[in-house]
Amino acid sequence: MGREEQIEEREVLAAIFPDEITDISENSYRVSITLDIPRQDGDETEPPTILLTVTYPESYPSTAPTLELSSPPNSPKHALFDLSSSKADLLALLPPLIEDSLDTAMIFTLIQAVKDGAEALVAERIAAADRAVDDRKRQEEAAEEAKFMGERVTRERFAEWRERFRTTMKEEEEERRRVREEKDGGPPGKKGAAGGGVGEKMTGRELWERGLVGKGEEDLGEDEVGPSAAAAVVGELQGLKVGL
Repeated sequence: MGREEQIEEREVLAAIFPDEITDISENSYRVSITLDIPRQDGDETEPPTILLTVTYPESYPSTAPTLELSSPPNSPKHALFDLSSSKADLLALLPPLIEDSLDTAMIFTLIQAVKDGAEALVAERIAAADRAVDDRKRQEEAAEEAKFMGERVTRERFAEWRERFRTTMKEEEEERRRVREEKDGGPPGKKGAAGGGVGEKMTGRELWERGLVGKGEEDLGEDEVGPSAAAAVVGELQGLKVGL
């Protein structure tokens, strides 16, 4: 009974895959599975192909067939699919299907599972590559925007900036006060004679420079004081302390 089912299944598969199936022996054959995957721009590589070798045990379909996955000899390496790294994942898909299909023809189901599984792996790799490109673009855009945005202000950074600002303003105010004091001859109450500070007697030269003395009799008007009166004034002024 098993052998008849095997022959019948083999004939059905030959009708479905006329160019893809090759007999190896009476109970063994190989099916070529070409993956349908999108071509990348400028990619002229042929789609990857997987060879599924099926060997019937005498009791098939009551027992599982022996299955082997391989690549065609001298097949070109594909950028999106490598059977050597994907074989374990693909073979892991088959045991549950075999268990559910015992006592019935199952090879077509297994062929389709291998094809769908391999194409799903390729789709995942394409999606991962697209995400990597998108991530790189976002990072480049973020870096470009950062050039114009400056440093983001946080509560801590604002507090640091405010403290530096206050310190700078205090230092500048102290510098302005120092400059004013130097221009005025020193701090209030401690000015030198050059500035006519409080508590300092004025010299004759200072009196003359300020116009308090120095006019002769010929320069005096009717209401002006003569030298004798000026001398008396000078004497009195020298006994006084002149403030600013």
